[in-house]
Amino acid sequence: MSAAVTATTTGYAPRTGGSRQLAGTGALLRLALRRDRIMMPVWIYVVALTVVTMPKTLKGLYGTDAERAGVLDTMRTNSSLRALYGPALDDSLGGLTVWRVGAYAAVFAAAMSLLIVVRHTRDEEESGRQEMVSAAMVGRRAPLTAALLAALIANATIAVFITVGMAVTAGDGLAGALALGLATGGAGMVFATMAAIVAQFTESARLARGATAGLLGVAFVLRAAGDAGSVDGSSVMTWLSPIGWLENTRAYAGERWWVLLLFAAAVLAQGAAAYVLAGRRDIGMSFLPSRPGPARGRIGSAAALAWRLQRGSVLGWSLAFLASGAALGGVTNGATDLVGGSADTREIIERMGGQSGLTDAFLAAMVGMLGMVAALYVVQAVLRLHAEETGQRAEPVLTGAVGRLRWAAGHLVIAFGGAVLIMLLGGLGLAAGYGHDLGPILAACLVQLPAVWVLGAVAALLYGLAPQAAPAGWAVAGAALLLGWLGPALKLPQAVMNLSPFGHLPKLPGGTMDWPPVLVLTGLAAVLVAAGLAALRRRDLSN
Repeated sequence: MSAAVTATTTGYAPRTGGSRQLAGTGALLRLALRRDRIMMPVWIYVVALTVVTMPKTLKGLYGTDAERAGVLDTMRTNSSLRALYGPALDDSLGGLTVWRVGAYAAVFAAAMSLLIVVRHTRDEEESGRQEMVSAAMVGRRAPLTAALLAALIANATIAVFITVGMAVTAGDGLAGALALGLATGGAGMVFATMAAIVAQFTESARLARGATAGLLGVAFVLRAAGDAGSVDGSSVMTWLSPIGWLENTRAYAGERWWVLLLFAAAVLAQGAAAYVLAGRRDIGMSFLPSRPGPARGRIGSAAALAWRLQRGSVLGWSLAFLASGAALGGVTNGATDLVGGSADTREIIERMGGQSGLTDAFLAAMVGMLGMVAALYVVQAVLRLHAEETGQRAEPVLTGAVGRLRWAAGHLVIAFGGAVLIMLLGGLGLAAGYGHDLGPILAACLVQLPAVWVLGAVAALLYGLAPQAAPAGWAVAGAALLLGWLGPALKLPQAVMNLSPFGHLPKLPGGTMDWPPVLVLTGLAAVLVAAGLAALRRRDLSN
């Protein structure tokens, strides 16, 4: 059989010759960048903005040398705050920026990277598009190469923006800015190559994303546990986490350039492993294939099927909220100590959580953050409808005695009901970590639900109107999260803050319960969901 026929029938170019293994990489990279022309710039902007705006905020919060030195003293004695943010290694604006947002910038870059890689590898295979593309002269490793190059471009852009931005806003020299930028981009690439490996072991893009996100969570927990027991990031557990490597680069605190070699070594080793694995499996297959039937238990309704599909996600979010709530509750008293006499810091917390006392304001701010993150869960659960439709798994279900509304309602009940569950568990953890005020904290968590539901309802409406518009639900939820996180620190006008549904909620615990906005938001969510279901009923399913 000729080489050309072999390439056509197998879906890959022949294995002989390194250049043929990468044939078509340039075209696939251009396609990936075109498909990500909205998602990628948004991620880059959020990560870079989070970092480069922080020096100005910190200068307003801790304007004197004594106040900045006081932050270092507090962090040396408060293990809970170190677990949340990491150690403070230098009292310059750049050093405090690394302490305040360095770990979170690494997490955001990692999340962006794993989404990019999985989308352009396992997602393409699962949808069948990769098989059609590979019918042409496309090398066996070209799709993986294009995905990793797309992730590399995104992370390199983040590194450049952070380096330039921090050099301008922090004013503490170029070396620290460069170290922070390279470490952030390096953390992103570590998880990009990690996702490339995970994608070889599962036939489902959803499982690939979930498994890599789970590894990211483990890395964050290792970093937090290590920093809780060490004032300078020297714990073994911190060194086991790629996120911990960022703080051990010691940007603005006597840079350790050799730590960047850890990022490089991990990327090269994991990338090589991914290439070896990709060359040893057939397209669409995996090293851990899906378990063959019959499935245990009985699925007698569309709602039961939806629960079977989403129960793992609900369990994961529930455990994450319980643990996160406990961690945030544990740092409440320490956070009030950190505020000290800083009027600007107090103002930010009061803008986030109300003016009913510093402790209540901090608790209200943390409850608000839990609510904004819960909105991401609701959007994810609602958009499972989109994944089922575009993956052509919805049509076989709907050919039976199941109507579209019943099918969609099963997923929507889990989405909106799951939000109630995870918020209650987050409140339970927050009260347990704080040590008291269970009732007021749980009530405050429930008050967040109307805003959470509105963002989920927007995703439902977009999906109902057109599946192509459904991913925009992530942009709406991300904008609300960004407003709630950065808006108070940037002192944005209240009119801008009110663009988010969370800007209309009463500040509990400690504040006064205000029912009209809660009822209006609940009604708005119901109307948007109804409109989305009506649109779904009238349109054609995607092919």
